[in-house]
Amino acid sequence: MAEVAHMIDSEVFLAFSTYATIVILKMMLMSLMTSYYRLTKQVFANIEDTTLVKTTEDRKKLVRFDPDVERVRRCHQNDLENIVPFVVIGLLYSLTGPDLSSALLHFRVFVGSRFIHTVTYVMALPQPSRGLFFGVGLCATISMAYRVLTTALFL
Repeated sequence: MAEVAHMIDSEVFLAFSTYATIVILKMMLMSLMTSYYRLTKQVFANIEDTTLVKTTEDRKKLVRFDPDVERVRRCHQNDLENIVPFVVIGLLYSLTGPDLSSALLHFRVFVGSRFIHTVTYVMALPQPSRGLFFGVGLCATISMAYRVLTTALFL
């Protein structure tokens, strides 16, 4: 138990905490970005979201599909699918006692890739830009998972 407490006090865990917080906040900001797009484009997902509009017919017109809103929403969904595994695997990775430089490389590569992925997604930059940065972040997470599994297997 003392070993786990020592690892939680380590520089690696503090670095992980910092980078995990950054990408979690980024992911949370994506929901605000989605709301901003919905409000400015007057595009809503549910009829109850249109309560400020007076007539039912006008309210029904606002529940529709918009490609820009959907692009931001899908980017947010992609964050959920990638940041949650990074946080869980990154925590376990931090507890394996990796070198600080190796851990920082993993954390920074993942965080950087997610920010660039978001820019390429929201700005609709041509492929393979978005796919490339998705893959870079995925590789960082898989590399940490490999370390966790190999460390656990040899205990």
